[in-house]
Amino acid sequence: MRTRPFILALLVVASLAAFAAREESVDELIARAESAPPNDRPALYLKIAHLKAQAADKLYDEGNADAGSAALHDVVAYSKKATDAAVATGKKLKNVEITLRKMAEKFRDIKRTVAFDDQAPLQQTVDELEKMRTDLLSAMFGKKKGK
Repeated sequence: MRTRPFILALLVVASLAAFAAREESVDELIARAESAPPNDRPALYLKIAHLKAQAADKLYDEGNADAGSAALHDVVAYSKKATDAAVATGKKLKNVEITLRKMAEKFRDIKRTVAFDDQAPLQQTVDELEKMRTDLLSAMFGKKKGK
């Protein structure tokens, strides 16, 4: 019976270490994205935006709308960086557009589950992601320069 509390304490410490390692990995991913070659940046920024979106989802599930709203700002910022990098290089346009569409759908779903007062940041995020998608679609299918 004495080993059970020890094992539980060990599991708690391991969980905290895993959480800290995950936070470091996001920070490392941000640092790597900033110094990555231009063709690699869209995918890295998308990964960061996706991780931040998961964090926002979890925060809203826990009822922490203020922290969830702060995480949404990060989602928009890194999605914008991914969009800008994809448009600048002409690479990964389709992947970025698909990921943004899926994130917008997810945030629409989350919006339906939160209190009315907490819906505005989610709607603003959806609107901004949709504008980025429009920009990407224009870059993919719009008129080419010089024609």
